Amino acid sequence: MSQERYSILLAPNPSMMTGPGTNTLLISSSKGAIVIDPGDSDPEHLERIVREGQARGGIRHILITHGHPDHVGGAAELRERTGVPISAFSRAGVPLADHEIPDGTTFDLGDTALRAIHTPGHRFDHLCFWLEREGILFAGDVVAGVGTVVIIPPEGHMGVYLQTLKRLQQLPIARIVPAHGPVIEDPQAKLSEYIAHRLERERQVIAVLNQLKQPVTLSTLVPLVYADTDPKLYAVAARSLEAHLIKLQEEGRAQIDAQQHWSLCLK
Repeated sequence: MSQERYSILLAPNPSMMTGPGTNTLLISSSKGAIVIDPGDSDPEHLERIVREGQARGGIRHILITHGHPDHVGGAAELRERTGVPISAFSRAGVPLADHEIPDGTTFDLGDTALRAIHTPGHRFDHLCFWLEREGILFAGDVVAGVGTVVIIPPEGHMGVYLQTLKRLQQLPIARIVPAHGPVIEDPQAKLSEYIAHRLERERQVIAVLNQLKQPVTLSTLVPLVYADTDPKLYAVAARSLEAHLIKLQEEGRAQIDAQQHWSLCLK
């Protein structure tokens, strides 16, 4: 195709959690354009999506990586404007979805296929979309162009998230296009970096609990485990710390008592 395979339109929803905003993606095919994560209902943003879609033969489908507001935002309005369906992994995650997409579902783009890959961990309903011929992974919130991804229980699960990262390592990915931040041109290095970061944080959690030698609350642990983090981010860090502790608990390495104090399990 003479046209670039995809374009990125930055949604006007910057925040502490979204960074510069959500990357809305438009993917070209001989059958029209596919939109991934409209992101925001801002009228100018929606107009840009429609205009870009028309330049690519018209929008034919709206796909959602997962049900967080900064990804599904604008989807209902875009459906109303275009009359095309919204698809997501499950209506439990995205209630407004017209269709549910099982793991492995493919969308025919004429000269290649776009494959949905169920990639839970950040959220139970998370999908990545894999452009098979080009090796491009539209990764949603599995990885970010800058920083790390927050895992918030119970919708997020640290152990499952690590399994997802390892699964993606098995794909011949040439490029990752995340939902937040710039394109990642060295996918395997980024995936390895993410896994190493999570395992190092887990070692820090275990080390702190070992040093304290008594059950402690989550709020006590946060500044000790996240000493390298801006205190303004402690509330967010607490959620990922809880995810780490739950993983350790499920593995029989940590426990929580009736007063919500955490400790390591005795060997």
